[in-house]
Amino acid sequence: MQKLSLLKKWDNLSPYRKLIFGFLIAIFIGVILLKMPFSLRENQNISVLDSLFTIVSAICVTGLSVVDVSQVFTSTGQLIILFFIQLGGLGVMTVSIIVFLLVGKKMSFETRELLKEERNSNSNGGITKFIKQLLLTVFIIEISGASILTYCFSKYYPLKKSIFYGLFHSVSAFCNAGFSLFTNNLEIFKYDRLINLTISFLIILGGIGFVTINSLVVIKKKKLQNLSITSKFTLIITFFLLTFGTILFLVFEYNNSSTLKDMNFLDKIINSFFQSVTLRTAGFNTVPLGNIKPATVFISYIFMFIGASPGSTGGGIKTTTFGILILYAFGVLKRKEYVEVFKRRIDWELINKALAIVVISVFYIIVITTIILSIESFPTDKVIYEVLSAFSTTGLSMGITAGLGIISKLILVVTMFIGRLGPMTVALAFTSNKTSSIKYPKEDILIG
Repeated sequence: MQKLSLLKKWDNLSPYRKLIFGFLIAIFIGVILLKMPFSLRENQNISVLDSLFTIVSAICVTGLSVVDVSQVFTSTGQLIILFFIQLGGLGVMTVSIIVFLLVGKKMSFETRELLKEERNSNSNGGITKFIKQLLLTVFIIEISGASILTYCFSKYYPLKKSIFYGLFHSVSAFCNAGFSLFTNNLEIFKYDRLINLTISFLIILGGIGFVTINSLVVIKKKKLQNLSITSKFTLIITFFLLTFGTILFLVFEYNNSSTLKDMNFLDKIINSFFQSVTLRTAGFNTVPLGNIKPATVFISYIFMFIGASPGSTGGGIKTTTFGILILYAFGVLKRKEYVEVFKRRIDWELINKALAIVVISVFYIIVITTIILSIESFPTDKVIYEVLSAFSTTGLSMGITAGLGIISKLILVVTMFIGRLGPMTVALAFTSNKTSSIKYPKEDILIG
């Protein structure tokens, strides 16, 4: 009877709450696994909180870490982290549906809704085909990346270790996780151009979303004009952000002795491009970020807040949300009745959702930053950087993560969780879906 009661309660949960509980169950299992002796090196031990932080960072594909993954965890522990990175990249509900398909079970409408919410999709049709395409795409990209990186690492390490490093960093890059098996991330490879470019393109592919990737795969069969509006919009905004990010990082850090000063011009461009790519959602770094220029810190806030694209492995408010609001702002200035893109009107419901995402996100970041500043003694810019990095699941840090107190770490755990699922998903999970039928009279309020 108790089992039936629990199943009934589960069935009565909204898709948003089921999604949250799915992630929480996976996190609970991960914390236990990382605390096991087989996960830890000899004479190493981590607290439950640090295990929780590491697993949440992995499954939320963030990359922030309070311990040195390369020194604390055994190969088994690192494989567990890799598994949860992949789980977080694909999505807990996506993996659950794969299991359903493997055992021959049919998917309910609600299960399709769960996948739709997790993948930020606006369609729940053709799920089986989508899953197959997703798995094939992920396999091809990650294996290709692993092969190239294995070749690169084989110049520095034995073949067996190079294969493991290649696979780990390929998955971590494509899933936009930013976890590395090197103490100073990828700083020791800042002059290895092939590693820089391979990691960069893996991050870009993971960050533009599976729908856009699949659209590009069939581009030879169809004309570019036949790409969906979302795919076109995503690619244009991504190109814009990557270009400007590279230029701004290069200009601001050109003569900074802590970052680019000692490099030749080509390496400066490649490292600037790398940081522009990783800045929005990935968390890898080839230069130390503790002493970057104030202007670089400021643009980092903006790029991290924007994040990756919908349906991708990354976080942030999403590139399309940013793009829609920019178009909306220009539309208001031009007194346009509708927001238009590629000769199509954008539904006002989408604009309202975009505004809600930004307002909720900004409010959350302000509140969380204020709380951490009140209990920690770190500089304001570094705390803001850390909070934005957690919220956008970027994973970059200016070096304060390990030094944070218990409360601050727990706050960042929650922030990474919200950032991965999306502020709207979490908000809708705890609000009523009932709509009011009462309509009050209109009134004008002075603004601006």
